[in-house]
Amino acid sequence: MQNQNWLKQKYQTIFAYTGLISAIAGVTILFPLIALLAYPEEIKLAWGFLIPGFILAIIGLLLWLKLKNSSNSLTLQDGTIIVVLSWIIAIASGTIPFITISGLNFTQAVFESTSGWTTTGLSVIDVSQASHLILLYRSTIQLVGGAGFAILALGTIIASAGVGIAAAEGRSEQLVPNMRQSAKLVLNIYSGYVAVGIVALRLAGMSWFDAINHAFAALSTGGFSTHADSFGYWDSPLIETVTIVLMLLGTLNFLTSYLLLTGKFSNLFPNSEIRLQAVIVPLSIIILGLGVTSHIYPTVGKSIRVAIFETITALSTSGFSTVSYSNWNSIGWLILIVLMLIGGGTGATAGGMKQFRIYALYRGVIWEVRRQLLPKDAITEPDVWQGETQHFLSDRELRQISMFVFLYLVTYLTGSAIITAYGYSLPESLFEYASVLSTVGLSVGVTSANAPVELLWTEITGMFLGRLEFFPVFVGLIRIYRDVRTTIHS
Repeated sequence: MQNQNWLKQKYQTIFAYTGLISAIAGVTILFPLIALLAYPEEIKLAWGFLIPGFILAIIGLLLWLKLKNSSNSLTLQDGTIIVVLSWIIAIASGTIPFITISGLNFTQAVFESTSGWTTTGLSVIDVSQASHLILLYRSTIQLVGGAGFAILALGTIIASAGVGIAAAEGRSEQLVPNMRQSAKLVLNIYSGYVAVGIVALRLAGMSWFDAINHAFAALSTGGFSTHADSFGYWDSPLIETVTIVLMLLGTLNFLTSYLLLTGKFSNLFPNSEIRLQAVIVPLSIIILGLGVTSHIYPTVGKSIRVAIFETITALSTSGFSTVSYSNWNSIGWLILIVLMLIGGGTGATAGGMKQFRIYALYRGVIWEVRRQLLPKDAITEPDVWQGETQHFLSDRELRQISMFVFLYLVTYLTGSAIITAYGYSLPESLFEYASVLSTVGLSVGVTSANAPVELLWTEITGMFLGRLEFFPVFVGLIRIYRDVRTTIHS
């Protein structure tokens, strides 16, 4: 009985915070209705957003108000349950506008919703036929999904009790000692980038509607576009330049962004992720420029532009594109696959294995070689810089990183094999599932509305696991299963 009471109290707290995050998701679904001010002729589509948005917002708010005082602390395991439940609720509710307005079937709608919330950007919608409300909706759920429900909740209402949620969603780094204040700073930085991005894209030549959608998608490293040709629609060096800056800002760790904005430039060079980018970005551009684009595009300027843009969009996991990859050679596809798998900064909006983990493994290898050359009684540890702090990696941390990378690559190969089983070539399968698992959104044509249902569900699973980085999903689901068993057998 005592154990049952403890579980009841714990789940009251869990449902309270899940309710708050669900209310945020509900408001997000309602937000695109603001476009009716500019496109009043689409008023007949409003009910497709009003019904799921209001229901989710009201139920979530009632849960929060009724249960919020149940407890004042959350463990990491509690946080994983909240994160898993919240994301499932958001994705499920987010399918409704795609079914009722865009006419997608259930699987297609779940795919589009998952792609949006997880900031992947792969799509089964014909954007040339989509309404303005749906286009803005897709970009909005990417913007909110990129910020992360944990940061939104922490920055608005939750204080110290939300640390478990933030950690479970991979957002445990703080800009300042106070967790809530740190979350508010992240939201301010994110919002400021979005506002500046909208104005910059408008000045560069986009319409206001396109500028809003692409600023949302660029800063969230989402990749949804309002045009089927993505940035190839404009073929504009100025628009591409502005977007590259936005994609880089989106993929930067928010702690690194904070150092930039506060003028602490001396702390940037030691930063592990900045060091890694300083090597792989120029190297990838050179390889793509000399080995791929210079042989395809008619001018040197175009070749350089394509090499730079496609490098940044792949590494940042933004998923925008300026060209088709159908005429690219194998080295070009390989470079993009590697960049997508590496991904962006830890604690940023980007996906992938994350640059910090890759750099930490590199430092671990260097350390292991040096260790074997040192006397047996010598004590050393590999170090990396995070923000202003030099961090020494323990064996436990290196083991956790190694396990994550191993699990990531096993999942990647499994997903690629499933796609291959449906008749696609190995290069196509490897490219597409790298894009899926790293929540990128670049495609070589595998993903479409006509793709087999099982293939779409394989990609849905990959997007969900990739966004939440595996372990929170596993821990959350196992914890729920055990708690349900305990309740039944008590």
